[in-house]
Amino acid sequence: MRNFRIVMLALVALPIATTAKAAPVLIQVVGVDGRPLSGAVVTVTMPGTAAPAPRGPYVVAQRNIQFDPRVLIVPVGATVSFPNFDKVRHHVYSFSKPKKFELKLFGRDESRNVVFDKPGAVALGCNIHDTMNGVVYVTASPYTALTDAAGRVRMNVTPGSGRVAVWHPSIRSAGNTLEQPASVAATGLTTTLQLHR
Repeated sequence: MRNFRIVMLALVALPIATTAKAAPVLIQVVGVDGRPLSGAVVTVTMPGTAAPAPRGPYVVAQRNIQFDPRVLIVPVGATVSFPNFDKVRHHVYSFSKPKKFELKLFGRDESRNVVFDKPGAVALGCNIHDTMNGVVYVTASPYTALTDAAGRVRMNVTPGSGRVAVWHPSIRSAGNTLEQPASVAATGLTTTLQLHR
């Protein structure tokens, strides 16, 4: 089973134009091979922080026989539309615990909607095209972001003691998620999360 440890690189005070209560946080996720892990969902949870309200629109398109985007982060209660821009029909489904659903065959320029009312990773598939896969990641935290090509996320977080979680399909742990305590100072935080075997 893989786990990760938090390596404190530096505490930084960056000038940012946000509310006085928010602190700048930079988190980098590094895989077991030592390379940056892109496409990972990083969530910072702070006690007493209100869940984000759905604002939308939230869209997972079917384009070129793929889900686009491959990973979409939405707040709890979000309605996601699934428009089909392909010349072929799709049959989108999920058997994931947070949301089981099935959108039976629908064709080009048609769309279907799904409400995601529980947090967690919802794996997507197509009954017609086995190579299509994606994820709608449903969060109750306002501090959730997808790592970029360098394995990094930047966000402004309320200072305090909380938890940081990383989700990625390659993580061999319950729910493909690893979690660790984290402390965000008023001046901010720069942290590397190193996955280990």
